[in-house]
Amino acid sequence: MPGVYARRSGVAGDGSGDVAGDGPRAAARRIGVLAAASALATTGLLATAPAAQAAPPTPVSASTARSYLSQLTVSAEGSSSGYSRDHFPHWITQSGSCNTREVVLDRDGTDVVQSSTCAAVSGRWYSPYDGATWYAASDVDIDHVIPLAEAWRSGANSWTTSKRQQFANDLTRPQLIAVTDNVNQSKGDKDPAEWMPPRSSYHCSYARMWVHTKYYWKLKVDSAEKSALQSVLNSC
Repeated sequence: MPGVYARRSGVAGDGSGDVAGDGPRAAARRIGVLAAASALATTGLLATAPAAQAAPPTPVSASTARSYLSQLTVSAEGSSSGYSRDHFPHWITQSGSCNTREVVLDRDGTDVVQSSTCAAVSGRWYSPYDGATWYAASDVDIDHVIPLAEAWRSGANSWTTSKRQQFANDLTRPQLIAVTDNVNQSKGDKDPAEWMPPRSSYHCSYARMWVHTKYYWKLKVDSAEKSALQSVLNSC
């Protein structure tokens, strides 16, 4: 059941979609979250997430995504050799003192209040990947739908640093989304053949977002990735 959770302890990652994954601290935090959710349920205070939420740019339709997918170059996944997150500069300043992460937190949140330096000091964030709602920005990561390392292996290794910066801070395509930090960390740099959001009802949206972004940036797909995407899109 989707839950509304209070702030957890720990520091959230930067949401690049290619972090190392869950460790002992993350596991402990999840246990704490489940315990808190159980306590709230017992007292009748656990609420479902609001139906209407802010969201990233709407991806193309399933039919358009199927068309785009058929046009993507299919190739064996490239090597991670030479990859570094530093090759994808983020988060860059978007306006005033606001960087890309802060813009997405404001865009994807509800009733977000920002400080004079653009930090989100309060608000509500619903994570469509898992259906959880959070009340502290530190519990939310900004996921790169196409992880940076995945992009590198799919063709971005040949881009200029300037182009990789544009990709890593793309607010126009459905490439950036605010989600539960632990869920983002479990995703790491996996493609849809290896990982999909825990909330199955979001699979269609996720596949559309993935294909939309790869098509725009002319990134390749491997055969297993294409097959997984086709399966999801055919059932949308």
